[in-house]
Amino acid sequence: MKRTLHLFSLLLVSILLTACPYSSPYSLDDTPQQSIDESYLGKWATLVTKIIDDRHSKTEPVKIIFSKKDEMEYNVAITGYIDEFVKYRIVMDDTIKGTAFLSTAVDKKFLNIAIAGRTYLAEVKKDDGSFSIYPMSDYFTNKMIKSNTALRNALEFHLQTRLNPSYDEEFMLKDLKRVN
Repeated sequence: MKRTLHLFSLLLVSILLTACPYSSPYSLDDTPQQSIDESYLGKWATLVTKIIDDRHSKTEPVKIIFSKKDEMEYNVAITGYIDEFVKYRIVMDDTIKGTAFLSTAVDKKFLNIAIAGRTYLAEVKKDDGSFSIYPMSDYFTNKMIKSNTALRNALEFHLQTRLNPSYDEEFMLKDLKRVN
């Protein structure tokens, strides 16, 4: 009995420690409420280091392209480092394509990125010459989300009660620089 309980606990811990980006059929707002930030438009690139094991890692370039869909939404295309996304079945012709709009929660800007019928939440931080995209981790809330309002409430509660928000570090895009 103890052995079974130990194996079950080990399995549960391994599942909880394996994170992936939070996705949902819901977004922070029913419809886009903010105009696009035109300073995000264009091509951005960074290098991402993926840890293979305790002795090996590989660094790969990632490019993200923001174009204007309309006054409230972006078209988004991500290329590079996408072998990690193949298991989520969102890669089309070596590129992940979707749309996004901005929302604000607890004085932080978030992208609601719609890809293949799912919405991914990512905090965006823009500095002088670069910006970063921090996707929320799948375990930022343990609540069953059944509406846009419930998602907003869960995110705001998380941001107000945590010293450090739960980001999915494996999918972070830090220090993106504008490229041609």
